[in-house]
Amino acid sequence: MDSSIVLLGSTGSIGVNTLHIAKRYDIAVEALVAGYNIDLLNEQIAIHKPKVVVIADKRDRHKVVHDDVRFGAEAILEVIASSKSSTIVNALVGYAGLAPTLKATSLGKRVALANKESLVVAGEFLDISLITPIDSEHFGLWYLINERPISKLYITASGGAFRDWDIDKMKDATFADALNHPNWSMGNKITIDSATMTNKLFELLEAKWLFGTSNVDAVIEKKSIIHALAEFKDGSTTAHFAGVDMKLPIAFALKGEITDAILPPTDLLAMGAIEFLPIEPTRYPIWNLKEHILQNPHLGVIINASNEVAIEAFQKEECSFFGMSDKVLDAYAKFGNVKATSIEDIVEIDAEVRDYVLSL
Repeated sequence: MDSSIVLLGSTGSIGVNTLHIAKRYDIAVEALVAGYNIDLLNEQIAIHKPKVVVIADKRDRHKVVHDDVRFGAEAILEVIASSKSSTIVNALVGYAGLAPTLKATSLGKRVALANKESLVVAGEFLDISLITPIDSEHFGLWYLINERPISKLYITASGGAFRDWDIDKMKDATFADALNHPNWSMGNKITIDSATMTNKLFELLEAKWLFGTSNVDAVIEKKSIIHALAEFKDGSTTAHFAGVDMKLPIAFALKGEITDAILPPTDLLAMGAIEFLPIEPTRYPIWNLKEHILQNPHLGVIINASNEVAIEAFQKEECSFFGMSDKVLDAYAKFGNVKATSIEDIVEIDAEVRDYVLSL
């Protein structure tokens, strides 16, 4: 496997864990790409000594302790193109992560992908053979399938911040309420997407592209110990148990095969009973789209663009919690006949959908 990487999104939780694995296995970090957390970035620079650093805002450049500091989306693409590393770790959040994935795969570089939106928006235009998912659910599926003939794949959901709330109370939930995830701490967008179940819809779409089947589903497993299940054609089903720690999928993505201990083994007695629950559309209205989107995965661009605008509206208190799903469902109906034939089309559709949702 590659002895050096380019890391996009170094100061987020995936980025931090990636650097932990890189240090453990002596993988060099050729470039670091970060947003606004300059203090943490400087700590990372001191330890990993990248050749080049890219940040979001030019105004922060003087704060970065490095001789080669660039900024902005174009700089990310330039660094990918000029890098000697054949592996790009893409842990950027949102639609911003798509262009780097396209650039890397177009150059034949392998992408260790934690950016869900790349596959959701443009799965049909990506070379899937170059993509290794950094995601506990898809890693679990890959681990289980092992080239056996499958009949159905399942991923699990925690249920998000409001899984135990009364539905009437959810109508008045605030942005801060939605960030209070019961199982772990993640970035704002993914935590909101977890509360609406948009995140899980995205993961089903990713699974469709990664594993070549639309026969995928999700169930709630509140303890987040089982991440994935594979149902085989022989009638048996296997499950992937692991602690909630992204270092395991990251290690496999960077090293190919791991034989030493990354996580402590699952303590079955401490775990106790495991329960699977259905994802109810009354609590998660976005789930009404599940069957249709799996048959029409090209419409992922509609859900992603409308969802990003809806989250901003919710954060600004311009819509309610359920109002976010209303906006996405409205846009999905409005743009249901759209079909991109190129990446250029994707960019145009994305902009149109955003403008439309802003006008709602």
